[in-house]
Amino acid sequence: MSQDNARSVDSFADLKTLYAAITASPDFQRAFGDPIPLSIIEPGESPSEHDMPEPLAAQAECGAVIATIFDLFSGTRLEPLAAEIAWGFVNSFHFVASRLERREDALVDELRDMLRRPDLSEVFNSELEERQLLCQSTTEQREAIECMRDYAAHMYSAQSGWPWSPSRGTRASPASSATQIAVQDFLRARDLAARERYLPKGPIVVASGHADWHDWQPIWDRLDLVRKRVPHMTLVTTAQRKGFDAIVAAWAGDRGVPLVAYTLAGSGRKAPFLRNRKMVELKPVEAVLGEGSGIQANLYQVLRKAGIPIHAFRKADQAPLEAVGRPGAMRRRSAAA
Repeated sequence: MSQDNARSVDSFADLKTLYAAITASPDFQRAFGDPIPLSIIEPGESPSEHDMPEPLAAQAECGAVIATIFDLFSGTRLEPLAAEIAWGFVNSFHFVASRLERREDALVDELRDMLRRPDLSEVFNSELEERQLLCQSTTEQREAIECMRDYAAHMYSAQSGWPWSPSRGTRASPASSATQIAVQDFLRARDLAARERYLPKGPIVVASGHADWHDWQPIWDRLDLVRKRVPHMTLVTTAQRKGFDAIVAAWAGDRGVPLVAYTLAGSGRKAPFLRNRKMVELKPVEAVLGEGSGIQANLYQVLRKAGIPIHAFRKADQAPLEAVGRPGAMRRRSAAA
């Protein structure tokens, strides 16, 4: 290749990089770039014109909020707290998105009720149009906040090495690389054939282990093998935010596999064992278990009694902690593979 041609190729590559740097992602373009002409910001307000944040600015500022926390705390005595603080920022977006979704669902129910009792009066038609616009405006707000939440969650994962997951409820949106579903939503969807995004159709694989677990590589390798046999799998974990379950959640986030967080229902000593029985009632096709407490032992027993194939890991077989590396190595090693 001649020097002039090489220079033109380099210039073209630079142009693509520059264009990417000044262009918002398709998710932000979709959520912010084409707002409805009129909107209602709060219930009770009159319809009016309101601008949306500029897509590229929304994306840049959203990512900067998370990155700044890690940059500010890096190399200081506050560094161990960076992930916890950043997690709270992402969860704030999730909290607001969940509130908007509940409002949206209530408005849909109101509209359905109004359509069941049609009224030809002008007052009724005006009220129907206003409720419909309020519902559309709420949907637009929810999609924008979900988009920001998902991008902030991506930034959190890139900085901390762990996938972000909500403290409660469901994270499920078109922009998510991975879906984490609260068990209440998952079971309700199974019973009522509700929203598609709450009801992954793939075979279920159960995964659970001790909260004090660090050796992620064997677990990731085994899950990769399971996924080859069950490509459309849905993972169900016991919803612990550290240790074995967190390693499984990190794998699900990296591979884009739906994850159902099966939290405890009720309280008392029987709650974990009741959850174990309920997990078996989901009819999983395989299970990946790490040695743990009596709760994990009970889960192993009920799964084995039900004839579910089990991949078991012993705590004593883990590689030394110093040989495993930081959690961020998971994503980097996976990307290099």
